[in-house]
Amino acid sequence: MTMPDHPLHIGFILAPQFTLAPFANFIDALRLAADDQDLSRQIRIKWKVMNHNWIPVKASCGVEISPTSALLDPAEFDYIVIVGGLIHSGKRTPNELIQYLKRAAQAKAGLIGICTGSFILARAGLMDGKRCCVSWFHYKQFIEEFPHLDTHFEEVYIADRDRITCAGGTGVIHLASYLIERHLSRFDAAKSLRIMLEDSNMSLQSQQLQPLPPNIRESSNPHVKKAMLYIEQHMSSPLTSKAIAERLNLSVRHLERLFIAETGETLANFSKHLRLNRASEMLKLSPHPINDIAIECGFSNSTHFARVFKQTYSVTPSTYRHQYQTKQATPQPNNHKM
Repeated sequence: MTMPDHPLHIGFILAPQFTLAPFANFIDALRLAADDQDLSRQIRIKWKVMNHNWIPVKASCGVEISPTSALLDPAEFDYIVIVGGLIHSGKRTPNELIQYLKRAAQAKAGLIGICTGSFILARAGLMDGKRCCVSWFHYKQFIEEFPHLDTHFEEVYIADRDRITCAGGTGVIHLASYLIERHLSRFDAAKSLRIMLEDSNMSLQSQQLQPLPPNIRESSNPHVKKAMLYIEQHMSSPLTSKAIAERLNLSVRHLERLFIAETGETLANFSKHLRLNRASEMLKLSPHPINDIAIECGFSNSTHFARVFKQTYSVTPSTYRHQYQTKQATPQPNNHKM
């Protein structure tokens, strides 16, 4: 097989309480493309796991990863990857690592933020003027902290010149395949995806969208899917149809037509039903007062919430919660036979 002019060099930096799965998926996809015959040798791709003090870094799940190198000259790498994790763990990314990322940017190394690594890059001022991808789960927190950045949660990853940000999870496999195809070959990228049980035909044809959150139906139309994600992200303060259409660069009429064709509902009705579904789950599974649930699900007050809820479920929220709790407390017959 034809060898690239030089191996693809990637350096990994693990933030305190980093998420293990994205790191493992990313490096495993690289490993599968780096060598033939599944021997896992670092031939076409080479990588280092770096730290400033050689101390193992603990992931959010408790597993510790030992560095394989000190902080090397960033000019040696094509990309430096910062793997983020729990953003409210109380553990700050060491200043030595932040300064290293800044030196890497000056050295023109590509910077990749995985999971909440996008927060780390943004806090270091390294995402200014660049499009940024975050998970739909962290989108609201991100735009509150960085309202000036061009932030998106629809795609799995976004490559904007020398900055790449990825939502994390198994999405990093698709980011890795993008890098493998870009620097090695489409064959190598497809090989990694195939071995990792990902659909190589789908992944290599186009950018992947993030999976929809729970309680949102799948959609084959990307505009409709993005609209659904916007509705989910703004559950407590619902966006108007006009605001959603503007974010998608569509007219309200065109978006409504697409939405109805795909779901059979208007944007407003879909939003209402989604919020009611969330409210019903909270009534069953959470101890929160009904007024708090009403506000959390985007209703102006408990009276408004009770009226709309009863129109759909034929009972008030308090009756609905009581009926569920009573059913759960009722002993079920034991039909097990010895």
